[in-house]
Amino acid sequence: MRLLLVEDDTMIGEAVRDVLRAEHFAVDWVRDGEMADTTLLSETYDLVLLDLGLPRLDGVEVLRRLRARRNATPVLIVTARDAVQDRVAGLDAGADDYVLKPYDLDELLARIRALIRRSQGQADSVRELHGLRLNPITREALRLGADGKTTESIQLSAREWAVLEVLMARPGVVYSRSQLEDKLYGWKDEVSSNAVEVFIHGLRKKLGSTVIETVRGLGYTIPAP
Repeated sequence: MRLLLVEDDTMIGEAVRDVLRAEHFAVDWVRDGEMADTTLLSETYDLVLLDLGLPRLDGVEVLRRLRARRNATPVLIVTARDAVQDRVAGLDAGADDYVLKPYDLDELLARIRALIRRSQGQADSVRELHGLRLNPITREALRLGADGKTTESIQLSAREWAVLEVLMARPGVVYSRSQLEDKLYGWKDEVSSNAVEVFIHGLRKKLGSTVIETVRGLGYTIPAP
């Protein structure tokens, strides 16, 4: 999953970016409102972490412009502004949730997962499909037995996990190689030309050759049940 972090405080930004990357999110970080607005005009994200007190353009205005373009990307406001009117302004402008600084990083991650899950129409964080179970909280991938209860752990690399999580989140949706790269990598990450193919190959070896289908000329999908 790819997130946009909008934060002008260098210390906070670095800390949050590092935590998110440790949780296998791809993160792009911008430090002012104008850059955030420009970025959101051209890039697609699964969620935006948005500070309000930003240089050049206030966070609420960034949010208003985003919603005016009918962009429904989930937005989690993360700010030190604790006045009720500030929270109301942010929510009325189209924010999906609001966290006050200083915040607990575990709570921040939980809210991020909840918003992404809600945007995908999922009530439960655990995903089960075609005899597989993914738990985004514990980062466990399990193969279910015939009884639906017995489980076998599947060891995945961070990138393999990220690809599988994207495909299982929207079964039946075909993702092109470039779309998967957008989900997996931030701006400064180096991407080899066959990276996605390598991850898909690794997943097929571990999950079986039929779980992930290739749609010729289009990309990859996990079929809907």
